[in-house]
Formats: sequence, C-alpha cells, structure tokens
Amino acid sequence: MTEFQAKQIRDLRLRGTGYRAIASVVGLSRDIVRNYCKSHGLDGFATELTFNMKEQMEAGTACQCCGKEIKQPATGRKRKFCSDECRRNWWAAHQADINRKPTAYYEKQCAYCGKTFTAYGNRNRKYCSHACYVRDRFWREEDGREPYESPAVTEEENA
Repeated sequence: MTEFQAKQIRDLRLRGTGYRAIASVVGLSRDIVRNYCKSHGLDGFATELTFNMKEQMEAGTACQCCGKEIKQPATGRKRKFCSDECRRNWWAAHQADINRKPTAYYEKQCAYCGKTFTAYGNRNRKYCSHACYVRDRFWREEDGREPYESPAVTEEENA
C-alpha cells in the first residue's frame, strides 16, 4: 500500500465511506482496507466514526488534517495539527480560509520588465519574479542597461 492510498483510505473513511466502497476506489481488497482502518483507529460504524472525529477535531484532541490524536501542551497555545507537515498540507488545501487584509495588497511595476504586478505584504518589492531580479542584478552589463535607481533616490536628486 502506498502513502497516497493510505491517505485516500483515511480521507474516505472520515467522510463515512464503507470498507467495500473504499476498496473499489483505492484498488485494494476490502480486507486490506479493513485491516488498515482497524490498526489506525478508523474501525466501527462509518457514520459514528465521522461524528466522533469531527467532535474530536472541534475539541482540539485530534489533528485537523489527518485525525491523529494530539497531546496538548500544559501551557501556551493549543495545537491544531500533529506536525508541521500536516499544518502545511492543510493550509495548502484550504487557501480560501487564509484571512488576507485588503490593505496589504500593493500594485507595483517591475524594475526590469516593466510589467504591473500585485505584491502581498511587501511594499518594497521591486521585481515581479525571481527571474527578473536575477536578470537585472547579474546580467545588467550584458543587456546594456543602466543601474536601477529607486524612485525615492531620483526624487531626492530632483529636489
């Protein structure tokens, strides 16, 4: 069984899917799926399991990504995920849940190519991409370009 198949089994089981249905989706036998579920605490009636896992996740005793049990620290912030990997995976899958402030978006013009781009959270960004930065920083003489001067420097000279 691959890691991807194990993740599929866990996800489907937490949604309330039965062993036979999971086996047909994943491409394994029902017995392999059942044995995996039993060894990872996913056995029992699927509807009860789903309810119990949701209840545990809301209470903070189970990881929001994989459903593993979390031991909460005695002091400090309560943990929501069992590991950094689970935290990264969950946020990668839930991009819409990120609270981004509309005031932190900045419209900028690339110092190399001149394209307009949007930067989030970095008011001082000069380039639209890493490729433009490298080209402007290290290939300037080969391109026959003048050194980049920030708008603040040119305004001071004109005053």
